[in-house]
Order: sequence, then structure tokens, then C-alpha cells
Amino acid sequence: MSRRPLVFVSGLTFGDYLLWTWSLNGNRDVLALVSGLTLPPLVLLCLWLLALTVARLVARVARRPATLLAHSRTRKQSERRSSTSVAASGGNRSSAEPAGSAETPTRKLAA
Repeated sequence: MSRRPLVFVSGLTFGDYLLWTWSLNGNRDVLALVSGLTLPPLVLLCLWLLALTVARLVARVARRPATLLAHSRTRKQSERRSSTSVAASGGNRSSAEPAGSAETPTRKLAA
């Protein structure tokens, strides 16, 4: 997920806040009213996007150990299968044979 919306809305919120404080201090009433009315929705949107980003990061971190554990299990199982198939074939599998050839024995027909 891109963080562009959060950065964009945060920048707009900060800019609107600066405009609001500047217009209040400079006695620019109409500009202060407009920027003051747009500030609360921008703050709410900024907080919503921030909470959404934090929730996605927490979910990603929570999922990561489970996926790493699953990958390590499948890797260990595949290593066990390959070591047992090599041991069952006498340990003399040539490098030209594919990995699955030791698991399925083939019979050569005499001519």
C-alpha cells in the first residue's frame, strides 16, 4: 500500500492549519472562516489514514512470523524428502537425474 495519500492529506492539513492561524492573526476573517471550516474534516481524514496505515503495519508484522514459519516447514520437509530418496537409492544419484526420478523407480526392459 502506498503512503502517498497519508503524506498528501497530512501536508494539506498542516498547510490549512498554518493558513488558519495566519489569517486569524492578520484579521482576515473570511479566509479564517473558510480555512477553519475545512480544517476539522482534514484532521479527521488525516487521523483515519494514520490509523489505517498503523493497522496495516500491525497486520503485516503479525502475519510475517506465520509465513516465515510456513516457509521454513516446507523447506525442511522438502530437504527431508530429498535426503530420504537419496538414501533409499543408495546415495548414488547422478546430477543429471531430475529430483523426482529417485522417488519413482523405473524398470529397464531387456531387448
